[in-house]
Amino acid sequence: MNAPGELLRQRRFLPLFVTQFLGAMNDNVLKNAMIVLLTFEATAWTTLAPGILANLAAGIFILPFFLFSATAGELADQRDKAWLARWIKALELCIVLIAGLGFALRSLEILMASLFLLGLHSTFFGPIKYAILPQHLKPEELLAGNALIEAGTFLAILCGTLLGGLLAALPGATGWISAAGFVIAVGGFLAARKIPAAVPPAPTLRVSRNPLAATLSILREARRNPEVARAIFGISWFWLYGAVFLAQLPGYAKTILGGEAASVTWLLVTFIAGIGAGSLLCERITRRRTERRQTLVLAGAFGLGLFALDLSFASQSFAPPALAVDTLTLLRQPGMPRVLFDLTLIGLCGGLFTVPLYTRLQEASAPAERARMIAANNIVNALLMVVGSLAAAALLAGGWAIPSLFALLGLITLLLAARMGWMRRLR
Repeated sequence: MNAPGELLRQRRFLPLFVTQFLGAMNDNVLKNAMIVLLTFEATAWTTLAPGILANLAAGIFILPFFLFSATAGELADQRDKAWLARWIKALELCIVLIAGLGFALRSLEILMASLFLLGLHSTFFGPIKYAILPQHLKPEELLAGNALIEAGTFLAILCGTLLGGLLAALPGATGWISAAGFVIAVGGFLAARKIPAAVPPAPTLRVSRNPLAATLSILREARRNPEVARAIFGISWFWLYGAVFLAQLPGYAKTILGGEAASVTWLLVTFIAGIGAGSLLCERITRRRTERRQTLVLAGAFGLGLFALDLSFASQSFAPPALAVDTLTLLRQPGMPRVLFDLTLIGLCGGLFTVPLYTRLQEASAPAERARMIAANNIVNALLMVVGSLAAAALLAGGWAIPSLFALLGLITLLLAARMGWMRRLR
């Protein structure tokens, strides 16, 4: 029996997995439903343009990661993480009720406030879900645990995105969205109650009252440990890559492939299925031999670069029709198998790349400051995602085509992979 399957049957892992899965799913149900409603019913809510609203929503959700990740890391090191998880999930119930009030009153201000609070909820839960794993899992189980968390996170994002869009299209959408969000939050709270206690590694740690000072402090601490710093940079590069890549899929499906809106779902499913497969393959490939992990990271980095370049080249065979074609017609196009193959392999290589890096980050961090190192990773992730998104927007505004953007991502990733390989040889 493989390690991931065994872990999913054990209380020391399953409640945490369910809690984080439902939390990520709920974030995306509510966030995507808000974006869809504000895009298609913008005039009923505000005078702002839909495009501005979508970017505003994304920015508000990610803002707490910059402001409060350090505080979240300090609390997770100071307190019992299981106890914190229960309180965070109880607060999620309140946040969903606030969002429901915003939907009922058609108040953009209340909805944006609830979106900020959802981001805050994710900010405080993030260090817990990764820092608690080494306390509940054996060292040889850590890679499998991270693989399941990574695969589960992206599956939850997919499910939440699809469900949010579906609910937003129903008659009486606001009621359905609020009800679904509350039910999912209740499930997360009940699962969190089953997470086993985790002894706080730094009970005497003083939590800073100045979030900015705390942020600068943990970033300095992360830089002092080269292994931690390298893992953080690698993980953050993948989140930049993924954020830029996924943001282009709707435009790519419409303007390059000539598909309808539903075709975006197929592309997203293909990409996320690849990530899930790559994440779960990590444990099987390494067979618990730690020396193979660095090879996986290097292979994943080269794959992310090569298949992004190939996707760019594959896109040249498409000449979009004047009118969008349905998804089945698009899937029959001669160039689509290559596009889907590239998307799947990009996702798979992403899983091979990030799961060993998360495991290395946990192992290289001192137990008393592990949650703070996870928080430092979350800060850098958020920073690079924003930088990448702004750079992509600037290039597209300057006339770049989406396939050219994919090629640039691929080329930079290949250069980073080559540097990783060279540094490995020197060591």
